Amino acid sequence: MNTDKIYAEQIANEYAPKNTTKVKQLRKLDNKAKMPATIFTYTFGVICALILGTGMCLSMKVLGTGLGAMVAGIIIGVLGIIGCGINYPIYNKILARGKSKYGSDIMKLAKEISEE
Repeated sequence: MNTDKIYAEQIANEYAPKNTTKVKQLRKLDNKAKMPATIFTYTFGVICALILGTGMCLSMKVLGTGLGAMVAGIIIGVLGIIGCGINYPIYNKILARGKSKYGSDIMKLAKEISEE
């Protein structure tokens, strides 16, 4: 068994041009359509959860003292809750925009794959 030959073939395969298949192209297009909505949703959701947590800390007087901190905490907490509540509808709108942008290309490529 010639291990040098096997090793040389492995190295050559790493540098050989990669042939992208239609399925890989379809996956890339699908990710292009869905990724902006996913990134926005996670980012916006984390920010709104942090705002909600800050409002809770203020309203329970962990961060501030007095009636002003409690009122500010309630207002900030409600803003965080509203942000968390509208996150999913915003996600659906961004996702629909991505699907409409790449939908025709995805359908065309999927049809080509299914006909083969």
